[in-house]
Amino acid sequence: MVRVLIGGVVALALAMGVGRFAFTPILPAMQAATGLGADGAGLLASLNYLGYFVGALGAGLVPHGAVRTAVFRTALIASVTSTAGMGFTDGMAVWGVLRFVSGLASAGIFILGIAMVLDALARAGREAWNGWLYTGVGLGIAASGLFVALMGGRLGWRGDWLWLGLICTGAGALSWLWVTEPPPVPASATPAPGKTTGGASLRSAPLVLLTLAYFLEGAGYIITGTFLVAILKTMPETARLGEAAWMVTGLAAIPSGLIWAAAGRRLGLWRALILAHVVQAAGILLPMTGQPAAAVVSAALYGGTFIGIVTLSFTLGRQLSGGASVRVIGALTAVYGLGQIIGPLPAGVIVARTGSFDSALLGAAAAVLVGALLLLAGSWAARRPAPEVAVRAGPA
Repeated sequence: MVRVLIGGVVALALAMGVGRFAFTPILPAMQAATGLGADGAGLLASLNYLGYFVGALGAGLVPHGAVRTAVFRTALIASVTSTAGMGFTDGMAVWGVLRFVSGLASAGIFILGIAMVLDALARAGREAWNGWLYTGVGLGIAASGLFVALMGGRLGWRGDWLWLGLICTGAGALSWLWVTEPPPVPASATPAPGKTTGGASLRSAPLVLLTLAYFLEGAGYIITGTFLVAILKTMPETARLGEAAWMVTGLAAIPSGLIWAAAGRRLGLWRALILAHVVQAAGILLPMTGQPAAAVVSAALYGGTFIGIVTLSFTLGRQLSGGASVRVIGALTAVYGLGQIIGPLPAGVIVARTGSFDSALLGAAAAVLVGALLLLAGSWAARRPAPEVAVRAGPA
């Protein structure tokens, strides 16, 4: 089981931490060398998230068994090749295709890889290990930030992409070998995929409000996720902190899932989620001060919340749905991806027209805070008698 967990952590590190988010620390060098503007960067980011959205929808249709393993492995190949491929061209059209493919692969690895690892851990009685799986995203972010900080000036932006792709190819071999479909379980032992014990709960008010909040989180958090290093490099006071701040983001993200899961057990899932949204909104706004210390704190608050919000939202969604893990994770991932598509486009256009990231950051923080208000309404709705019955009807 240790190998399965390691394979899952590595898969998330290369697909999410590198394949998706290495774009952030490499972006300033790409802009300086190629003249790529903030609007173009926002478009590339949105194409990546469009791929993620499409992949999230498609992953829910992949059947269990050997097919799931095969699709997961195909996604691994697509992730590393689309990462390395960014270094072979400076054409916007090809970049767009590669970022779309990278997003598509990320969703496949994220949804299918998580499902296979969690299934394997559950059947081995190792559910307590689940929180460690999400540390892979933070590890990948921190590693890509460190790599760009140490090697970016020597290799250039092309070399960054090429070498990261090569490193991911080697690391991905572990995921290829160790993350596979677990042996089948008799039908009587578990509910069929997508089935719930509380049929109407998938349309309950608390779950709908959680889904809307998760959509807004996707739209808001991704502004910082796309532009953080570029934001810091536009201000003389924080320019030297760009890659270092991104490493802080990754390091803070590593324990984020575990910390917020513990907060969920102590405070309750609704309260913990609301708190995480408020903390993240504060982190999004801090770079506007232009202070180096605020930039570092911003990176820590941002990295320390976005994986935690994913973990808490998945846990709460599964609980509210009566245990329909596949359907809920797929639906939440899809709306999150939709939010990520929408967020960077207007942000990039605003920055290109105004020359400032302040309005984009204000909009991002506002989206996250509105999500917190929706969660507050969801927690109130969940306390009403009917939804409480639906939650108790499902497995813990």
